[in-house]
Amino acid sequence: MSHQAPIAYAHQEAPTRSHRSVEYDLLAQITRRLHSAWSNREADFPGLVRAVTDNLQLWSALAADVALPGNNLPAALRARLFYLYEFASRHSRSVLDGKASVAVLTEINTAVMRGLRGAGGTT
Repeated sequence: MSHQAPIAYAHQEAPTRSHRSVEYDLLAQITRRLHSAWSNREADFPGLVRAVTDNLQLWSALAADVALPGNNLPAALRARLFYLYEFASRHSRSVLDGKASVAVLTEINTAVMRGLRGAGGTT
């Protein structure tokens, strides 16, 4: 066996991921958790609270990013994304108060994921 064989079979570095890919994966993970937590809300209300809170934290980070002066997204898209954060914030309170479901939140996340994949608009 060649002394270079371990080099050939060594673990390759993970490819660099784009910001869009990371955002997509985070939205997908949180959307799955929202859906699951909603299904189990009666047995695990704290799980629903965690999922809704995590979703809101992600939207808060996205809103902070689009509000930065150096953000290169078009102004209209930045405004729509910031509006979605505001809506998600209000709707999350309604979910936690037992007045609404997470359906709209998961629909918003899914629409943004389609936009990140280039398969439709972000709103």
